[in-house]
This record gives sequence, C-alpha cells and structure tokens, in this order.
Amino acid sequence: MVADTERPLLQRTWLLITAEAVVAFAACLILPLLMSQAPFNPLKRTGQVSGLATIQIGFIVCGLGLVALLLIARRWREGKYFDLVTRLSSAAIAGLASGFLAAGATLALLGTPWPMFGLNGDSGRIVEWSAAIVDGKVVEDIYPPLPLYTLGYFAEIFHDGNTAYAFKDLQILGAAVTGPLAYLAWRMVLSPLWALAVGVLPASAFMDSYKPYGQTILIVLLPVLAAFFATLRRTGTQDWKPVLLKGFGFGLLFSAMFLTYSGWFIWAALGSVVAAALLFPWKTGPLKGLAYLGTALATFLLLCGWYLENLLRSNAKDRAFGFDAYTDPAYFNMWRTDMPGEVPQWPPPGEFGGVHLFTIVLFVGLGISIWLGIKRSVVITAVCVFASAWLLRLWYASHMFSTGTVQLWPRTSNQLLYAGMVLCALAILLIYRQLKDKPVLQNGMRSSAVVGAVCGLLMLFGSVMSSMADRYMPAKDNTYKILPWVSHTVTQLDGSCPKFAPNGQCSKDGDQSWQQMFAPGNQGEQ
Repeated sequence: MVADTERPLLQRTWLLITAEAVVAFAACLILPLLMSQAPFNPLKRTGQVSGLATIQIGFIVCGLGLVALLLIARRWREGKYFDLVTRLSSAAIAGLASGFLAAGATLALLGTPWPMFGLNGDSGRIVEWSAAIVDGKVVEDIYPPLPLYTLGYFAEIFHDGNTAYAFKDLQILGAAVTGPLAYLAWRMVLSPLWALAVGVLPASAFMDSYKPYGQTILIVLLPVLAAFFATLRRTGTQDWKPVLLKGFGFGLLFSAMFLTYSGWFIWAALGSVVAAALLFPWKTGPLKGLAYLGTALATFLLLCGWYLENLLRSNAKDRAFGFDAYTDPAYFNMWRTDMPGEVPQWPPPGEFGGVHLFTIVLFVGLGISIWLGIKRSVVITAVCVFASAWLLRLWYASHMFSTGTVQLWPRTSNQLLYAGMVLCALAILLIYRQLKDKPVLQNGMRSSAVVGAVCGLLMLFGSVMSSMADRYMPAKDNTYKILPWVSHTVTQLDGSCPKFAPNGQCSKDGDQSWQQMFAPGNQGEQ
C-alpha cells in the first residue's frame, strides 16, 4: 500500500478531504450573502415569493456551473480529473442545499435584528441563559451547554455581548453549515456522490433554521455511529496505537455532539449497544476491541460525565401533551409540531389499510437494504438505530396513561424517518453495486450516470429546500411562520420598530397572539 505522503498531490486523502470541506463551507454562504441585501418586504407574500424565486435562481445558476464543470472534466484529458470534479461538486451541492435554507432565514428576518421568535419561547430562554453565562452566572444545568457557550462567546466578539442579536446570526449560520457537516460525516463511510445522495438528501427534510444545532446532531449522529462501529469491526487486525488514537478521536467527537444536543443519543442508545455487540471483533482481536471502546467511553465520560450526571439526576418529567401525543404511535412519517396549522383527519388516511404508499416504499427499502447489506456496518448501524428509536417510542407511549407523562416520544418521528430514508437510499446504493459491473455502467456510461445523478439531485434539493425555507416565511398563523413574524414586531434596542413592522407597530415583547395558537392539549392532559 502506498503511503498517503508518497502519492501525487491531487491524490492525497487528507488534501482531498480538506478541499471538499473548504468547498462545502464556502458554497453554503453564497445564497445567504445573495439574500442579505435583497430589496423584498418579507411580510408581504409577494416579497416572499420573489425572494424564494431569487434564491432558486441563484441555486440553479450555481448548479448549472457545476454540471458544466462535470461535462468539461468528462471530456478533458480523457476524464483524468472527472473524479476530482465529482468529489468537489458533491461537496458544493451539500453546501448549496443548506445554504438555500439559510438564505430563506435571511429573507424571513430582513429588516429586524432579532432572532426568530424574538425573546419568546425557546429563543428567549436560550438568549437569557447565554447572557447569564457571559455574566458568569449559573444557568440551567440540563440544557446542552455547548450552544449556550458558543452563543455567549459569539455575542462577546461580534455584538458587544448582545446575545439576542447574535442568536439571529447563529440561526442563519447554523442552518447554512448543516449541509457541509452532514456531507463530511457521511464521507466517513461513503464515497462523495453517495454521501450526498444517501446522507445529505434525506437530511434536507430535517434541516432547521430556528434551533439548527438539534437537527444537525440528529443528522450527523447516524453516520458517525456507522463510522465508529465500522472502525470497531477492524480493530482486531490493526496496531495498538491507531486503535487507541481512533478511540480517543471518536470519544472527542461524541462528546462535542452530546454537549451540543443530547436527545438523539437517548433514542439510539439501545441500538448502539446491539450494534457494538454485532460488530465487535470477537475472533480477530477482542482485547483491542475492548481497548477501543474503553478509550472512547473514558474520553466521553471525562468530558461529558458531569453533564450526563445532571441529566440522570434531574428526573425531568415531560407532561406537554401536544398535538402529536394523541396520534397513532405507529405513525411517524410526519411531525406537525405543537403549532400544526389547520389539521383535518390525522394521520391522513392512506391507500393500503390506512397506510400511505410512502410508508410502503420506506419499509420495502428497509427490507432490501437488510437483504443486500446485512453484513455491512452502515446498514447494521442504521437498522439498530431505527429499531432502538421505534421500541423506545412505543415503550414511552405505552406508559403515557399510567405515568401522565409524554417524555418526548413523538420527537422520535424525526429519527425514525431519517434512518428509514437513509435505509431506502442505501437500498439503491446496494442495488447499484450489484449492477456496477454490467455493461450499462462501464466506461463512458459511468460518467454519464454521474452527470445525470447530479442533475436529478440538484432539482430535488432545490425543490425540497425551497419548501423548507417557505416553512419559515413570516405569517400570523398557527404554524412556525409565526416565529419570524414575532421577530418583526419587537421594539429594537434603540426604541424604534423593525423596518417592516406590521403597520409600523411594535412592542417590547412583540406580538403575543401566538400564545392562543397552540394545539389543544399542549399545556397538559385534557
């Protein structure tokens, strides 16, 4: 095997991964910057439509540029650099996808310095806790600390300690970097184009600009677990030094993720134990496997033990019987939140015994991925995470009547849906690998397939991200559109109203009509 340092410059793994990261993070900023000086009124629907169309045009122009580069690379010097261009194009698309969402948040908050929801709800608490940290005070000890400290230090550097104004920036930046982080996490286990299609595309349905860090951890946890267990599987044949270093590295990574948002770890815990047992090197090197797991666990406990203890001691009870707590617990295809808007029959009736075609496709994909990839680490991990979230969801739902608590079981919908869609995408990947030696995918046909896949992915990303961005266009209704609407109704620190305040009116706390908009039962069991 040729050492990485002995390879030609453009073939060195570390340099290529670095280039992908730089391209992805640069691409995620293009569209938000495009929208930062847009001449639209975000409180007018015509302004919102024009803004979304402008973002879409920017996305398409960038996408067409990438397709043009692929077509040129396909022909130039007999395709010598085609793989390199494919790699960088995949990274750029991942950045452009989440950049679309961030551009939507930029549009929604044009003319106001406040974050989504102003100083109300979760935004208000996060801003308050971060400000307390800046002042050296003790804050809520069970809320993930890393976002609070990040916001506090960011506010000190860029906003003279104003954590409220700083939170707006981090909502936009947090949404923007979700795509690059998801792509880089999936690159730990998959090739560039497949990391985009298998990991980032399903993730686009979960990216968020209100509290982006929570959804980002949801998205990156699965590929990081898959990489962790794939490495565990190989430890028996590796030297001791890389085994211990990799265990330490994953321990650091899991710690950073856990301190950013811990909820998804809970639902994946049982599945992680099962995956570790299935992929443990029982025959090739059990001592090295134990050392790897022990190093990762010791690092995690050293950095997160105090926070984990706080969570276990808190014994928090969730009694928020929201909209989804009263629905069929087997239905997880869509989470409508606690401000669901107008809702008819829910879950909506499906074609097959009340089940929709989407659910059928989801489980067919799960079955195919197990059939063709039952020995692959990424498939085993995804199945175990799905099963873990499913069982814990039903466990907490089954005790809801006796305990009078919800314990956030409806939130497992996101983890189940993401893992399910990843397994569907993995099924396509596994089918492709069965066919890759066929004549249809040989020579020039392979590069044509890449170009075709990129074109299809661009259109799909553009459509999905436009819908996700539209979800937060300001409006005074019983959906998350109310969050940016409130931001435009809060008096600025200088006493003036935001530029587009409705009828030029604003107040200290902003429009409080949202308090009457929660779904029935949200404040407790009826």
